[in-house]
This record gives sequence, C-alpha cells and structure tokens, in this order.
Amino acid sequence: MTGRFPQVRPRRLRATPAMRRLVAETRLHPAELVLPMFIREGATDAIDISSMPGVQQHSLDSFRRALTEAASVGIGGVNLFGVPAHKDAVGSGATDPDGILNVAIRVAKEEVGDALVVQSDLCLDEFTDHGHCGVLAADGSVDNDATLLRYRDMAVAQAEAGAELVCLSGMMDGQIAAARDALDVSGHSGTALLAYAAKYASAFYGPFREAVASTLQGDRRTYQLDSGNGREGLREVEQDIEEGADIVMVKPAMSYLDVLARTADTSPVPVWAYQISGEYAMITAAAQNGWIDRDAAAMEALIGIKRAGADAILTYFAVDMARKLNEEAGLRTSGSSADVAGIAPTGKAPE
Repeated sequence: MTGRFPQVRPRRLRATPAMRRLVAETRLHPAELVLPMFIREGATDAIDISSMPGVQQHSLDSFRRALTEAASVGIGGVNLFGVPAHKDAVGSGATDPDGILNVAIRVAKEEVGDALVVQSDLCLDEFTDHGHCGVLAADGSVDNDATLLRYRDMAVAQAEAGAELVCLSGMMDGQIAAARDALDVSGHSGTALLAYAAKYASAFYGPFREAVASTLQGDRRTYQLDSGNGREGLREVEQDIEEGADIVMVKPAMSYLDVLARTADTSPVPVWAYQISGEYAMITAAAQNGWIDRDAAAMEALIGIKRAGADAILTYFAVDMARKLNEEAGLRTSGSSADVAGIAPTGKAPE
C-alpha cells in the first residue's frame, strides 16, 4: 500500500501554522504590490470615488500624504493617473509640462522617489474630450499611427518629469517601439517601459471610468482584446517584448489568469498583472454587505494572481494588504504561533 492512505496523509503538512508557512508554495511581499493613484487638477482636498469606496481622487496635498503612507508600508511603487480640468481632441494636457500628470510625477519623485518606483500611465483617454485612447481620424475611428506620434511626445514628457517606468496602456500597434525610440533619441535610454501587453476589453473597468472622469462614448473594442482570445493576447505579449518592453502586463487579472499563467511560462521579462477597479469594487461591496471578509478575500485574490505567475500586482488594496502582511510578519517575529486570518505567508524580498 506504499504511496496510499493511510501511509500517505497530506494533512500532516497542514497541521500547524509553522508547518503551513514552511511548505507554502506561494508567498506575497509588500514590495510586489503597486498602488494606482489618481490626481485631480484643481482639487483642494481628496475626493471620494463612489464606485470604489476607500479610493480617492487626490489633490496635490492629499497626494503627498498618501505617497508618504504608501512608502511607509513598503510597497514597490505607485502608478499615476492624471485627471485634468480641460480636455480636447488630441489630449494636449498629456504633453504639457505643467499638465496634472506631469506635475504629479515631479511631486512623487520629490516626496518618495528614493523609496518607491514612480510609474506613469501613458494613454490619452484621461486627456481627450472623446475619451478614446488615441486621436481620431475623420471617420471617427482611432488613428493608430497618428496616436503613436502623441505617445512619443508623452513618453518624453513623462521621462523628463521623472517617471522611472512609463506604462503604455493604449493598446496601439507599435506603441512600445515608438516610445522606446523617442526616449532613446531624447537622452532617456534609462527610462523603462511597461507594456499593457494583453489588455482586454472588459466590463469590469466601470469604476475606473468614474475615477478618471472619462467622457468615453461607445467602446474600445477596435483596439483592446476580445475576452475570448487567449492566443491573441500571447501574440501581443510577444510583439511588445520584441519591441523592447522591459515589463509586460496582463489586464484585468481575475478573468485572465490563464493568459497570465501562459505569459509567465514563456516571458523572458517580468510579468505583472492589474487587479482592476471592478475587481476591487466587487470585493469591497460584498464586504460592506457583510457577505465576505474584505481583507481575507482581497488577500486570497492577490495570492491567486501571484500563484498564476505575476511577479508584481497593481492593486487598489496595496497599502492595506501591505500593512496586513507587515503585521503578520511582526507577529511571527514576536513569537506568536497564531495564524492571521486570510493572510498568506510572507517572504523577505531579495536584496
């Protein structure tokens, strides 16, 4: 009966908190979490986002305070989105050195640039009056190649403001190659690029559109991926890596863990995932109704994303979950043997 019950009892490795920690296959560390942040031009204080309880559009002052808090819990970085007061057809505010996103990048570098990676969203949707991620052709379609010219200028503007990682999220063909060339010829060869490589047209983006005050009419299905196409997502990843992406990302995380896992199996560069606004909103709303434990569910979802292959995760839970992970690590250091409910075991990040 070798190899079978009763000799083989898998529960032996679950018997105590210490044993469960020792044999844990997946570990999450605060440094692997990135906090998306919204900065609103002209705001005098933080403004609550109704569809994302606990998340805010920041004024520059509240942004500074939130940056300090994020750095204090040891997360890896912040990903910045600007919410401008004025929008136009070509998204002029995106390349204005005094535009809200470029100002926010400079503020973040001054406040926490030694502690956090300052990331900037490179997309036109927050800045255009039509809400699309690129400039429009005469027939109303998104003009891919004309948009690349705007992306080149945006990449340089964000690098000059101090962004360490420029994150292209518009899903235009050739966007990584265009941004890489623009950065290199302008003297910013050290600025890294993150490709939203497999970004799917998703019903779960709704709360984000409130967060950035989107004016989109229609949808983005001519440039974002169809939800049924896994191989097409892998093709996009491969192309972005060939064009020079330093990091590739799958977005959303929850509904595309298969694409994430397949990407992680083959990618020679780091693979990230974005736990998007709708994922955050669902967990938060269910918790507010008393149906689930918010922190336990959030941590389980993040562990699932990490287990699927993500090297880092963009999540609106970043600060809260980092604090929980730090608390658990502190309990273990102090000699407590009790489990912290819903919290995955942590591991020290490599130096």
